[in-house]
Amino acid sequence: MIIRRPARAQVRAASRPSLLPLQWLLAGLVAVAVMAMALTARAAPAPDSFADLAERLLPSVVNISTTQTLKNPDKGLDMPQFPPGSPFEDFFKNFMDKHGGNTPDAVPRRATALGSGFIIDPSGLLVTNNHVIADADEITAILQDGQAYKAEIVGRDTKADLALLRIKAPHKLPAIAFGNSDEMRVGDWVMAIGNPFGMAGSVTAGIISARARDINAGPYDDFLQTDAAINKGNSGGPLLNLKGEVIGINTAIFSPSGGSIGIGFAIPANLAKPVIDDLQKYGKARRGWLGVRIQSVTDEIAESLGLKEQRGALVADVSPGGPAAKAGIRKGDVIASFDGKDVSEMHRLPRIVAETPINKDVEVVLWRDGKKLSIHAVVGELTDTDETEQAKAAEKPAPKQDAGQTAVATLGLSVAPLSPALRERYDLGNDAKGVVVTEVKPSGAAAEKGMRAGDVIVEVSQEPVKSPADLAAKIDAARKAGRKSVLLLVQSEAGVHFVPLRVDAPASKKDSDQ
Repeated sequence: MIIRRPARAQVRAASRPSLLPLQWLLAGLVAVAVMAMALTARAAPAPDSFADLAERLLPSVVNISTTQTLKNPDKGLDMPQFPPGSPFEDFFKNFMDKHGGNTPDAVPRRATALGSGFIIDPSGLLVTNNHVIADADEITAILQDGQAYKAEIVGRDTKADLALLRIKAPHKLPAIAFGNSDEMRVGDWVMAIGNPFGMAGSVTAGIISARARDINAGPYDDFLQTDAAINKGNSGGPLLNLKGEVIGINTAIFSPSGGSIGIGFAIPANLAKPVIDDLQKYGKARRGWLGVRIQSVTDEIAESLGLKEQRGALVADVSPGGPAAKAGIRKGDVIASFDGKDVSEMHRLPRIVAETPINKDVEVVLWRDGKKLSIHAVVGELTDTDETEQAKAAEKPAPKQDAGQTAVATLGLSVAPLSPALRERYDLGNDAKGVVVTEVKPSGAAAEKGMRAGDVIVEVSQEPVKSPADLAAKIDAARKAGRKSVLLLVQSEAGVHFVPLRVDAPASKKDSDQ
């Protein structure tokens, strides 16, 4: 049975204001407030003033003063040439003799340089750039209160441009802690403290302008870029977040004038911290080593290998007996990730490997023959002999036409079988295999990639080359398969590396007859 309410009651109920829309409104306002608080906390807005932060951190930043003895400071300066008998001739001769110019008994002079540093341990451990104290005979650290102490080098690393110093003070010193530089985002506020142009205790502020900058300063470039004013003398000083943690070490600037234009670079704390720990423990940096020679994956290389994306590090050579060789990594493999870290670009791999603990078993994901593989490698320790720089030799004169020389017009070069005469001419070892390049056309595809006479083509599309005819056949096969380019493995004076060459140009009659 349905009981109906009185009409009067229905009217009264209908006339009451509903609470549901009001509750929704209040709930919405609360949600917006919570989101705003979360975003505000994450964005870390600029404080009303940096004064409290600067006051707390200034005592932890030191000025670094170095002296170096120059035994012949004006060596290499020649006296201007004047007509014989000119009065200027005697004037400049007397001036240069007085100041020690090019004379064996020149009086040594002392040169000074200024930089910055910061205290990381109350016992007196200081961090600075290696270039600040390079070639110094004496190093002095000057604290904010004006006390000066002689500093000794605990360890230094030229590749990361870092140095660890120690001073002996009669009391504990105020130290700064390192922060997590990986948490820094473009736009975050930062503060720099240093000794620009000898003006001690200078504080500047700005933001992180960019991350992962490669400025060709070393093999492990991964700089933070900032617009906080950094000038000469700031090198070695800290770049700090709003918590007062060191997230970078100011190292370099880009400036046509020598002064700050708002483009400064700092070594990230997460890169510097392991190096500094090694310097404290061993006096040198210990880095991981994989034992591969790598190069970038270009569009042409990706196409020739059948890769969909232009990413990873292409293995051009493998060190015999090294960790990569023992793990089964081969020439032509493309390393996509190492120890769970993505290798999006070639230059990331050296840093990732270097930061990996020695003797650690890591997973290496790579592409081989169009398939994804996962293998394991045990990281070795990098030594100086593993990084021997390749010297560029002078280019040899172009040889005369060789018997058995075959022109490959598509590539813009000529090749010949390896013979005792060619091995001697190009100083090729008995272990060299393939075909030797005897001529490179100036306007051809090979010349554009820097190939030259004396290079040895070892492989085409990761298949060994046994003869000039074999090379031509593989080129024709690639073209018929619709390939726009082929990947050559080339042994040159610079070492073994891959060279992609386009083959999609129309074949000439001479080329098609081979």
